[in-house]
Amino acid sequence: EYWLACNEERAAQARFGAVMCCCGPCAMYRRSALLLLLDQYETQFFRGKPSDFGEDRHLTILMLKAGFQTEYVPDAVAATVVPDRLGPYLRQQLRWARSTFRDTFLALRLLPELDRYLTLDVVGQNLGPLLLALSSIAALAQLALTATVPWWTGLIIASMTVVRCSVAAFRARELRFLGFSLHTLINIFLLLPVKAYALCTLSNSD
Repeated sequence: EYWLACNEERAAQARFGAVMCCCGPCAMYRRSALLLLLDQYETQFFRGKPSDFGEDRHLTILMLKAGFQTEYVPDAVAATVVPDRLGPYLRQQLRWARSTFRDTFLALRLLPELDRYLTLDVVGQNLGPLLLALSSIAALAQLALTATVPWWTGLIIASMTVVRCSVAAFRARELRFLGFSLHTLINIFLLLPVKAYALCTLSNSD
């Protein structure tokens, strides 16, 4: 999951002029740039309430709005602590979903100044889960109402997943990346409900 986020998503964004989220443990900033934005960074609010998560995405957007560039360095090495149990993992994903939705609003005015690909990417990141959710609900409805299996829906979702994981496996020279295809089930049945809940509770910073 982390490899794909960095070496595909952020690498692609960098080719078009701006990484939209410099991950907290993997980011370095010029001191003069950080000092210029420190007050805004330390007083992050959403709908009038203090917001103290998703600070890495927020700082990245502040940097881009101030006219700085954000770059991707493929040979950088960084370490971070990741959840190893389901509960902490879902809480992490809830924080990430809320911060993505919140900072998308902040980034909307910035996008016209950037490459059109970045607009497509940001819109896709936010609409993609919605379209996947609608497809899954429609498929389940078809199964329940007509007792027919929605083969085309399943085939298209599976094909997109396998293609993406195959490209990652080829580029990383790691066959185990093909196993990430199973993440689609986690995405549909666990993460989509979390993202829906995040969208309905954007003002909650717990």
